[in-house]
Amino acid sequence: QVRLEESGGGLVAPGGLLRLSCVVSGVTDNGYNMGYFRATPGQARDFVACITWGGGTTYLADSMKGRATIGRDNGENTVFLEIPHLTPGDTAVYYCHADKYYCGVLPDDYDYRGQGTQVTVSS
Repeated sequence: QVRLEESGGGLVAPGGLLRLSCVVSGVTDNGYNMGYFRATPGQARDFVACITWGGGTTYLADSMKGRATIGRDNGENTVFLEIPHLTPGDTAVYYCHADKYYCGVLPDDYDYRGQGTQVTVSS
């Protein structure tokens, strides 16, 4: 059974750096495209970034271009997301998603998703 576990959330000061990790378990290979989404209460999940299984291609939401970085370590079955210069507008629950075939911009493009990690940007 594929399982995704996010970590790295919590309280971060404005202007700080967010670094999230997502560990994938229960897989027999590393051939999964990985995506990050985020959501605020009562809102749909917004696409943040995704990375193809080989790590050769990344996609970022327009609002994240020039800002966020997504990477992966296939040896550790882990994907990373970094967002610097945080503002209160980055406060959200961040979700990790995985799919064998798609690196999509919609949550339903992915077959698997984690439980999410809360990120609060506040002084």
